Amino acid sequence: MDFLTTEISTSRSKKFNMVTFVDTPGLVDGDMHYPFDVNNTLLWLGEMADLVFVFFDPMGQALCKRTLTIVEKMWASHSEKIRLYLAKADEAGSETDRQKVLMQIVQELCKRPGLNRSGFDMPTIYLPDIMATKPTRCANQIEEACIEISKCIDQTVQNALNTLENDSELLREKVENILSLDAQARERNLKRKVRGVGLSCLGIILPLSLLTMIIVANSTEQAMERHLGYLSIYIHQFVMPIAAFWQLIPQEYHLQFILLCVGFSACCLILSRCFPLEKVLVPRELKSFKMASEVLKDTIAQKKTMYSAYLRQSVSEEDFRQ
Repeated sequence: MDFLTTEISTSRSKKFNMVTFVDTPGLVDGDMHYPFDVNNTLLWLGEMADLVFVFFDPMGQALCKRTLTIVEKMWASHSEKIRLYLAKADEAGSETDRQKVLMQIVQELCKRPGLNRSGFDMPTIYLPDIMATKPTRCANQIEEACIEISKCIDQTVQNALNTLENDSELLREKVENILSLDAQARERNLKRKVRGVGLSCLGIILPLSLLTMIIVANSTEQAMERHLGYLSIYIHQFVMPIAAFWQLIPQEYHLQFILLCVGFSACCLILSRCFPLEKVLVPRELKSFKMASEVLKDTIAQKKTMYSAYLRQSVSEEDFRQ
């Protein structure tokens, strides 16, 4: 990507590897031409960032109108993110000179309607020069910036875990709803199968019973014994009551009764096909949804321990104990 370079640090001190710093170019007034839309780029980055640090340089660009314009636009919608600092404070001269610079910056900020408020907090920070021979009396409040970043990390991690919990709960409800609907569909399918099998059996057994009844009613016990052997005794005892019913029907109505039974059997067989089964989850899908439900339950239950586990992986032991 053009106009973008990346540097990576492996340090774990002060939760450093949990922070992504985006250093934007310093702005100047006048006809300075940037190779990209710097104003909109900075506003877009302000939308994405969790914290926005505005560093005022006392050596020249502290009162840059372009900087103040962008800060004012960003302040209108994201004032809670913005922190103001006087950078390179050790180069601003004596304490009197630093106070003058701070007053000039505050006055310039108050001229802007969107920034005109009381109680500006603008810590002075600088990078200590370990090679310097002359000590400076300027208070270095850079630790306050580190504390702000640490608080933001803790809040961001907590917000991420809260979002994870809410999303997991929402997904679990959807998965449980799918499993519940699938169980209801399986129950309805079972009832439809029972009805279909019952009608099919009725449609098959009724004509067979009718055929057996007719054969037994028109056969003698000796003829059945000759063809069926000893089984004829049991068959004759079982079917004779039905055969007696057949004999009660007048002979001129036998054909109508047969047609009625055949028609009824045909209707039963046709009706047995009128109970289509609903689509249900295949075993592999059912297993996957049940596993997903268990994983989501465990994720929700482990939320409290995930916070410390995440920090333990990401920060040094010294910072973790703090």
